[in-house]
Amino acid sequence: MTECTGDHCVTCSDEAVPVVVLRLLDGGLADVDTGDGRVERVSVALVDAGAGDTVLVHAGEAIGVVT
Repeated sequence: MTECTGDHCVTCSDEAVPVVVLRLLDGGLADVDTGDGRVERVSVALVDAGAGDTVLVHAGEAIGVVT
């Protein structure tokens, strides 16, 4: 079994990216600031996040809240 090490997912080599939640939307979605001038829509259904929170996003899904 391969274990996760470092900043990369061993299954797909993608990284989780920190973004800031701008606003929560219906259906467990949120608009987020990617930090480079873009706004993207991601799922926040798996985390307890609100506007202003920084979340880690992998494959369009927030997987954790950064404290």
